Amino acid sequence: MKIASFNINGVNGRLPVLLRWLEEAQPDVVCLQEIKAPQERFPAAAIRDAGYEAVWHGQKSWNGVAILARGVEPIETRRHLPGDPDDTQSRYIEAAVSGIAIGCLYMPNGNPVPGPKFDYKLRWFERLSAYAAELIALDVPVALVGDYNVMPSDLDVYKPERWRDDALFRPEVREAFHGLITQGWTDALRSLHPDERLYTFWDYFRNAFSRDAGLRIDHFLLSPALTPRLAAAGVDREVRGWEKASDHAPTWIELSDPVKVPKRVSRTRPT
Repeated sequence: MKIASFNINGVNGRLPVLLRWLEEAQPDVVCLQEIKAPQERFPAAAIRDAGYEAVWHGQKSWNGVAILARGVEPIETRRHLPGDPDDTQSRYIEAAVSGIAIGCLYMPNGNPVPGPKFDYKLRWFERLSAYAAELIALDVPVALVGDYNVMPSDLDVYKPERWRDDALFRPEVREAFHGLITQGWTDALRSLHPDERLYTFWDYFRNAFSRDAGLRIDHFLLSPALTPRLAAAGVDREVRGWEKASDHAPTWIELSDPVKVPKRVSRTRPT
């Protein structure tokens, strides 16, 4: 099973890029962020024609998340991160697909620092951490997937010294991310590529992609019940070089099939 994450940076404006990548990569599940479309303008028909059913949480102009599943219908289980009923930003959606609970998230950017946007990011992270702890306690296969807007370590940014005061690299944000790891979540890409510079985002400015001046901010956190199935992980970085591409590249993991436990056959002893 192949699960991918793609901050599409406008699903309607970059629909040709999305459809081309779906055709070439054939992921089983896709978590999209920054769809930047109200609920009624999500291109469900075009995505269905490509072989995918979808659930989505849209928002005009900004934010927005979606989960696509190839050949099956994702069963929506949640569309708001708990903890703040007044939060109207479309940043979380969750669905069950083939026995896995998949949370698709788009963490607030948080810049500038200090300021209300950074305060909102920290509060959102606190809500995510509290909910993630509840999910861990269920002891079921869960993947929290998406654009976390966090570089967890120096290895995840091309020039760490330039990012020390940015909201994506502030100590408070990195500590919050590592707090998730201590709950028992596995950072899938880093666990399989412990020493490799893998980037998932390259800015549009200053020829960042051609210079490989990137950031790793798109992550897969897997619950203990799902981690043993992790078989591969990577980034389709060539997509970033396509015409009218998003500033993110699709990131993906592959999971092995679940181990089937043989049923016990009860036998009665002869008398």
